[in-house]
Amino acid sequence: MSDTLTGTAAVEPFDAVDVIRAKRDGGRVDEDALRWMIDAFTRGYVADSQMAAFAMAVLLNGMDRDEIRVMTDAMIASGERMSFAGLGKPTVDKHSTGGVGDKITLPLAPLVAAFGVAVPQLSGRGLGHTGGTLDKLESIPGWRAALTNDEMTAQLRDIGAVICAAGSGLAPADKRLYALRDVTGTVEAIPLIASSIMSKKIAEGTDALVLDVKFGSGAFMKDFDRARELARTMVELGTDSGVRTTALLTDMNTPLGLAIGNANEVRESVEVLAGGGPADVVELTVALAREMLALAGQPDADVAAALRDGRAMDAWRRMIQAQDGDPDAALPVPNETHTVVAPRDGYVTRLDAYGFGVAAWRLGAGRARAEDPVLHSAGIDLHAKPGDRVAAGQPLFTLGGPDDSRFTRALDALDGAWELGDAAPEGTPLVRERIAATS
Repeated sequence: MSDTLTGTAAVEPFDAVDVIRAKRDGGRVDEDALRWMIDAFTRGYVADSQMAAFAMAVLLNGMDRDEIRVMTDAMIASGERMSFAGLGKPTVDKHSTGGVGDKITLPLAPLVAAFGVAVPQLSGRGLGHTGGTLDKLESIPGWRAALTNDEMTAQLRDIGAVICAAGSGLAPADKRLYALRDVTGTVEAIPLIASSIMSKKIAEGTDALVLDVKFGSGAFMKDFDRARELARTMVELGTDSGVRTTALLTDMNTPLGLAIGNANEVRESVEVLAGGGPADVVELTVALAREMLALAGQPDADVAAALRDGRAMDAWRRMIQAQDGDPDAALPVPNETHTVVAPRDGYVTRLDAYGFGVAAWRLGAGRARAEDPVLHSAGIDLHAKPGDRVAAGQPLFTLGGPDDSRFTRALDALDGAWELGDAAPEGTPLVRERIAATS
């Protein structure tokens, strides 16, 4: 007689306490037990307190490559898995670990699409000092982030680029586990970070993936060696799951570009698509596009030419229009501004990405809680970057917002976040290292 008919509970094949002990004592967790742990947590059998204990054990003792692969696969199996096999063209995605002024997805997706490659870019919203791609795009009147799978597939087939919100059906186990990690001091565990990111990206169904893993003051990973470890772990995960994956390690000690916010970052992205824009934004956009196109079978694509000749801009306009946005509409502008000027002649030697990210957040460009709104006109425009010579009284940066009520707290965040010196600082590369799959 079945358990349902007899009213007895189904017998679970494993015990959460045994799984926790195995990892607590520095051992490996058996594949079947690890798959069960993720599934049982997703359906509510394993309690939050037990999964929190397991996450802490992972933070302290780590996981080997196969354990991370199994956990990621189990998280993927907790939800739907998309497929773009019927598109008739290669698909490649990009994921950034987040930074200040990082608007690269906006020009990158249409640039790669201009070469006949489909870019299914499932993006998120900002929280804290790092901006969100969807928040930036929602500065454009009419633009919508929510698409059905059918709409997404049709847009990829017709235009080649989609930037939209991820559906709730992708890796629901990760959503539960991430919320738990956030309140238990286990966010920093590299196996859990890598599994969180890659479970959603692999479930998305893309053929290839390029990772932009940032390090420095404005990045999630401050330390370069830790960022490299995360990059290697994610490249291995993608490779083990049959997704061609590479990573670039990029510097986030200084804000990227000259715009930090939402509407102003859209303007800067359009400048890049028009063949202009700040040199660092162009450099990283081109570097990531070359990586993506190489994985899609076009290693010799002339990426810079597509920015110069308007092909990327055409793809941008069609992408925005397909999601009900008006690419010609005026973007929000601040009603009030406050400009900080150089107190003396000298060189800009430092603009701390974290300080400027917090200041933009306090202006309303970001959110403290997931449900908070963002102010699309709020943000910071930089007028000089490290290495630039400035004269006394010359503008360094401008704060903007709907009113001036937030300026004082934003300026407090910038106290000590910028410096002038008598000599230009030594330049550092924006792209520090490339990580590729190994056997």
